[in-house]
Amino acid sequence: MDGLFTPGLVAAQQPQWPGGPTGEPVTAAVNTLRSLPPLVFAGECDNLKERIAEAADGKAFWLQGGDCAETFAAATADSIRNRIKTILQMAAVLQYFSSLPVIKVGRMAGQFAKPRSSDSETRDGVTLPAYRGDAVNDIEFTESSRTPNPQRLVQVYNTSAATLNLVRAFTQGGFADLRQVHTWNKGFAKDPRFGARYEEMANEIGRALAFMASAGVDPESFKSVDFYSSHEALILEYEKALTRIDSRTNLPYDVSGHFVWIGERTRQLDGAHMDFASKISNPIGIKLGPKTTVEDALAMIAKLNPTNEPGRLTFITRMGAGLIREKLPPLVKAITESGAKVLWVCDPMHGNTYEAPSGYKTRRFDDVMDEVRGFFEVHKKCGTHPGGVHIELTGDDVTECVGGGEQISEDDLKNRYETACDPRLNHTQSLELAFLVAEMLRDR
Repeated sequence: MDGLFTPGLVAAQQPQWPGGPTGEPVTAAVNTLRSLPPLVFAGECDNLKERIAEAADGKAFWLQGGDCAETFAAATADSIRNRIKTILQMAAVLQYFSSLPVIKVGRMAGQFAKPRSSDSETRDGVTLPAYRGDAVNDIEFTESSRTPNPQRLVQVYNTSAATLNLVRAFTQGGFADLRQVHTWNKGFAKDPRFGARYEEMANEIGRALAFMASAGVDPESFKSVDFYSSHEALILEYEKALTRIDSRTNLPYDVSGHFVWIGERTRQLDGAHMDFASKISNPIGIKLGPKTTVEDALAMIAKLNPTNEPGRLTFITRMGAGLIREKLPPLVKAITESGAKVLWVCDPMHGNTYEAPSGYKTRRFDDVMDEVRGFFEVHKKCGTHPGGVHIELTGDDVTECVGGGEQISEDDLKNRYETACDPRLNHTQSLELAFLVAEMLRDR
C-alpha cells in the first residue's frame, strides 16, 4: 500500500508528531491500524456512490450532519442516539416535502481531527501546541495533554468502531421506524415558540401516514434506514493505514468511512491530500470557499474524477451568507457547461462564524438559513439541483448558535457551550432548519 501514494508531497495541517511522521511512535500506531478490520466495506461505499449519482441528477437529496469535532468523552450511547434521532427527524420532513429520497450521512465515527489556523496557542504567556482534535491531543491546556500522541489514532479507530456498531443497531433495529420519527416531530412542531407553521406541516405528514396505514401499507423501508459515515480525511497516517484493496474490484478504498472530504485548507492540487483522494475509490467531497475560482474547480474535477464517474465527486460550498449569491453562480454555470457530474451541497455553517463580545465563537441562525436560501436561489436561476445540506449539529440542547425559535442570545452562550471546536446547531434549531429547508424543496 505504501507504493500507492506519491511520495514527497507536502501534507498541510499535519500534527508535529514526536519523532516525526516516520518515527517509532507513529510507525507503531500505523502498524496497529493496518492490522485491524475495516470499519466500513467497499460495497457500502459503492452503494453510497450510486445514491450520490441519483442526487446529482435531481432524484435525491443529501443530508449530512453531526459534530464539528467528535470527542472520545462524548461518544456515549445517549449522545450518539440523540444525533441519529435528530438526523432522522430532519430527513423525514425533508423527504416528505421534497418527494425525494434523502441520503442520510453522519459527520460521525471518524470526525476526530480539525485543521487549525495556528500550530500553537498562548495563554497567560504560556505557549503550547494547538488542540487539533482528540485524534491528536487533548483540549486541556497542559504540556502533557497538548503533546501529540499517535496512539490516539488507535483510539479513534476503536471509538469509531463502537460508534458504527451502535449506529447500525439504531438504524436497523426499529429505532428509525418512520412512524416513530414522525411522533417525535409532532412533539417538536407543537412547541408554542414556533406557532402553527410547523404544526400544520407535521399534521400533513401525519395524514399521509394515516392514509397508508388505513390502506394496509406497511413497507419494510419504513422500519430501517441506510445511514452512512463521513469525516474529513485530514490525518493522512490514519487514512492511509486504513486504505485497503477491495477483493471484488482490486481497487483501493479508504475503509475508515463511507465518504471522506478534503477541506479548503488541504485541497492544494499538488498536495498530499489531493493525491490521496485521487487514489482511493470512495465517493469524495471537496470544500469550496468564496475564493474558489472556476479554474480551481475544473482542475479539481480533472484531478479527482477524470473519467466523469457518476457519484464520485461532491462539491460542498461554504461561501457565507453575504457572498453565496455572488460567488456560487460562476462555479455552477462553468461546471454545468463543462458536462462534469457533481453533487452540489451547501455548508451554511463555516462561512458564518463570528466571535461574540463574550469571546465565544458563534453563528447566527438567520445567517445559516440565509446562506441555504441563497444556495437554492442560485440553483433555481442556473436550472440545477440544490443537492443537499451539510450541517454541524448536535442532538443535545446546547447554546452555541444564537437565534432560532428559542431566541438564544449572545448572553445565553455561556449556559451550555460544550463544543470542542466550532458552534453547532442544537436539536431544536436543527429541526427548525429542516422544516424551513423543506419549504424551499417543496417550492423549488
